[in-house]
Amino acid sequence: MADLESLQQQYKKLIATFTQIVGEKYVLTDPAATQRYRKGFFFGNGDALAVVRPGSLVEYYKVVKTCVENDIIVLNQAQNTGVTGGSTPWGNDYDRPIVIINTLRIDGIQLIKTDTDEPQAVCLAGSTLYDLEQKLQDINREPHSVIGSSCIGASVVGGVCNNSGGTLVQRGPAYTELACYARVNEQGEFEFVNNLGIDLGNGTPEQQLAKLEASAYSKDDIKDPEGKLASSRDYKEKVVQVDADTPSRFNADPSRLKEASGSAGHLAVFAVRVDTFAKPKRTQLFFIGTNDPKDLNEIRRAALTAFPTLPMQGEYMSRSSFDDAVKYGKDIFFVLDRFGTKKLPKLYALKDLYDRTVGKYLPSSDTLMQFFADCLPNLLPPRITDFRDRFEHMLILTAADDLINPLNAWLEEYFKESKTGAYFSATPKEAKKALLLRFSVGGSLARSMHVLKNETAGMIALDVALRRNDDNWADPIPAHIAEKCTHINSCGHFLCHVFHLDYLVKKGEDVEKIKQELLDYFASRGAEYPAEHNVGHLYHAKPALEKHYRELDPTNQFNPGVGKLSKYKNWADTPSCGCGCHATTDK
Repeated sequence: MADLESLQQQYKKLIATFTQIVGEKYVLTDPAATQRYRKGFFFGNGDALAVVRPGSLVEYYKVVKTCVENDIIVLNQAQNTGVTGGSTPWGNDYDRPIVIINTLRIDGIQLIKTDTDEPQAVCLAGSTLYDLEQKLQDINREPHSVIGSSCIGASVVGGVCNNSGGTLVQRGPAYTELACYARVNEQGEFEFVNNLGIDLGNGTPEQQLAKLEASAYSKDDIKDPEGKLASSRDYKEKVVQVDADTPSRFNADPSRLKEASGSAGHLAVFAVRVDTFAKPKRTQLFFIGTNDPKDLNEIRRAALTAFPTLPMQGEYMSRSSFDDAVKYGKDIFFVLDRFGTKKLPKLYALKDLYDRTVGKYLPSSDTLMQFFADCLPNLLPPRITDFRDRFEHMLILTAADDLINPLNAWLEEYFKESKTGAYFSATPKEAKKALLLRFSVGGSLARSMHVLKNETAGMIALDVALRRNDDNWADPIPAHIAEKCTHINSCGHFLCHVFHLDYLVKKGEDVEKIKQELLDYFASRGAEYPAEHNVGHLYHAKPALEKHYRELDPTNQFNPGVGKLSKYKNWADTPSCGCGCHATTDK
């Protein structure tokens, strides 16, 4: 084994090579500078030899190739908004050094087939859902997701690689079979694969990638490979099967694992080609409240089966989720309401900068933001707060165009007979604020954990897909588990039967043990997990996922360890270096 000094020299030469490729400004090695890339949005933290930020696809290719040639782990990352720790290192027990490649500078988006009824987008490695949404406005189209992850700058490629879900019922999980990427094959050889369905010529990978980034291809170069999909086109047929004994969507669904789709970082993805969707001419949000879950079961069944078209959204909130969003997510709500989504990624970056600098000596950003939130007045319209006071369960149901009037008539007739619930047709202002409230639920638990850190042992955030025929979704968890928690929140994509279940565990309790008890409980009900946030480092990969990862990445070169699988070269059970550690450069 080479001695430490020799390794240090090797890694310094590697840093010099990265600097030649991308420039000194975009190679970070100081721990303070790399922290925001090494630490996850909610979970995950670890060391990295360097963070490299390429500015073009060619630079990206060269950096990945250099890592592979030097037996360095490649951890690809865009906005780092994952909530299960899958886009950062997880501890320091890898057998090789890690280089994080952040792709956000490679943010090109190319619209193709715009002279057809089904325009598509070619999204480069660091392009974001927000930017795609803005670009598609010019042609009156929408991307796969338009709220939630798009608000905090999540990347298009990241969504595809993790089969991310979303609020839009008709579109299913993010998915495409058209992608361009690099991998290490079974022989340990670095190879470039172009399955975009765009003829980029027969040049070197660098020449093809330069041609792609410059849009230097013609209309005739764009092909439609037979049988290849650029979205989950069959999801509408799945979600309406309300009597099916299986979930509608989940990360380990074998039908959604295809090359880049579901790859979870086990490929270096340069670009994906995705479908776009027609923008509705008119929308209407219905705000529904009830004290009887059976009401929502009836509404779900009707919304999915009784009309020619499907609703756009069906978002559920429990009263406890509503309350936590109001208390611990009010500052995010305020920013989104006043300034829109464009500034939010920059605000998160400023938050991170504060915590890395003056936040070491002054109150943390979360403490200051919560103080600001506590000073804000009520931001919600009266009818929404009234429903919170009256009802335990709330559903945001959004319809478009020809579905609006029939759905409204059905709801009106239904609630004439119901003594346990009610609904109202929201004004545009109420609709905006209802959706912002639902979005604010996502970050409220992490904030509540910070505020209540002296009372809690930790947070459990589950992402569960229930059986489509599970009408008992509102049943409480077993009492022996519930008594160990201080907070229990539930929200989710109700029509898809995907729920986000959040728990704060009492001080002195075993968080991991309680988490496993919860997972066992939901498994006994026929649920699948995770539903849409992917395994990251929080869940064990199911056999279908593990098979997909191993086939894509036979040497375990890219993002090893996700799914609680091996972190070691060639998927070994023990470190290849024999010492269980890796070397780092002098900091």
